[in-house]
Amino acid sequence: MQPRCSGACCDTIAAMTRDEFDALVAKVEADAEYKRPVAFALGLATVSRFGRVLDTYYPFTNLGEHSGAAAVFSNFVGRKAGGGSFELESGSLEEALGQLEVFAGDGNYHPIIETLRMVLAAVRSDDSPLDNQRSRRAVVTFIGDLADPPIDVPDVYLRLHLLSQRKIEPHGCNLEKIFGILPNVVWSNRGPFDSEEFERTRVELIAQGIELKVRSVDKFPRMTDYVVPSGVRIANADNVRLGAHLAPGTTVMNAGFVNFDAGTLGPAMVEGRISAGVVVEPESDVGGGASIMGTLSGGGNQVVRIGSHCLLGANSGCGISLGDGCTIEAGLYVTAGARVTMPDGSVVKARELSGRPGLLFWRNSQTGAIEVKERSNTVALNTALHQNRN
Repeated sequence: MQPRCSGACCDTIAAMTRDEFDALVAKVEADAEYKRPVAFALGLATVSRFGRVLDTYYPFTNLGEHSGAAAVFSNFVGRKAGGGSFELESGSLEEALGQLEVFAGDGNYHPIIETLRMVLAAVRSDDSPLDNQRSRRAVVTFIGDLADPPIDVPDVYLRLHLLSQRKIEPHGCNLEKIFGILPNVVWSNRGPFDSEEFERTRVELIAQGIELKVRSVDKFPRMTDYVVPSGVRIANADNVRLGAHLAPGTTVMNAGFVNFDAGTLGPAMVEGRISAGVVVEPESDVGGGASIMGTLSGGGNQVVRIGSHCLLGANSGCGISLGDGCTIEAGLYVTAGARVTMPDGSVVKARELSGRPGLLFWRNSQTGAIEVKERSNTVALNTALHQNRN
């Protein structure tokens, strides 16, 4: 994250008329070096007392929209093009609010203005007993191009928010080397803490009468602590990471798991595991205990896609893409290198069948061989179970 901006770096006034706002935006965008970001957001970053950024919360993200606000924030922090994360002090937030509030009385809902007010209030009220352990800082983050690699922790969190807020689908942005960017964090009932000296932190907080319950130690938080998408049911929030993409009509049961940069594109039943990078098309059922091999498995980069109206039986596994209307019987794990007997008696590796629709994979109980045959009927979800209206 780049140094804080106090407001002194811009040449604008604290309150504006609509004409003045338009003139400012025109001036910024007239600069030949200026490039609109493809995405940007204002949020709150949690910073440990050791200076490590632990997380960033963006209540609202912008993807190819609100270019005027992007120009205003770019002007504040001196951004011309590309990506980057910049801290903003309360003076800058107040000035930005004065410039954007020209739209507040038009009868429309303006999430950027509401976010500014929330962030400003949070920064002003950061005087809890946990202040000596961490601080909350306002940050504005820009992404020049979704194909660009992430730069820092707030950048990664913006991409994860875009996924979970359904602004982009899995594989819609570059997430290279994020494990090297994100720190290990202690996630607790009191929010995130720096894992490097957590035991010292725990002792100090207990001495102040503050009880801590550690939920996990990980680089990724629970999605629901940052984003709750509409039209979904999640029985166990611990099993869905920030960066998961859950389409309306998705039901994730208690043992279901959805990793980052993965998820569903329509109504689906998830009782098994959707690993990182896996995409499940509408009307498919990932049965209890079933596992879909992700891009992180064994260091591979093969993207596994499950077609629509597919069924992964209980405790089954899948390491290839499935076309529409496929089924893997309960207990059978189909890896890419598994040898599969075709209806004509020939034997092929399962990877040669990747993406082919209308197949039933099953294991011959007498010979133990994996066999495949074509099927005409497809899986149909129980519609009532996936009408997840909030």
